[in-house]
Amino acid sequence: MEIEAFLLCDCATAGGGKLNVLGAFEIIWARQMPAVHPACAVVARARFSKIEQGQHDVRITIIDEDGNIVGPDLKDTISITVPPNKDSIVRNMILNIHGLRFNQPGQYRVDLSIDNQQVASLPLKVREVPQRQQPLENN
Repeated sequence: MEIEAFLLCDCATAGGGKLNVLGAFEIIWARQMPAVHPACAVVARARFSKIEQGQHDVRITIIDEDGNIVGPDLKDTISITVPPNKDSIVRNMILNIHGLRFNQPGQYRVDLSIDNQQVASLPLKVREVPQRQQPLENN
């Protein structure tokens, strides 16, 4: 199996063999903590060969600096069947997340595991928007 793409983005769709991604990012700016990111998607495009046909467990986790899972623990099972006239097949996977909550700023990561093996990881930074300082008045 080969991971051809793994992204965190605003939204994504798949159709007609195409993966459409809008707004890939790696940082979330928050005005205050805890922060809730209203909606995003984790997108993966994986290529499977004939010998990898069958059921595969897929898991997406978002992990904080201390190794704790934050947010939803997304799990699914996919079925791979490679047509007889092909050597491999691509599977697009889109997992939508709504109301993703971060209790504090910091460094996070998004991990993709297939069959209990981590196959890709993305950095995700959560930062507070800097407060504007008021200019000093001269009297």
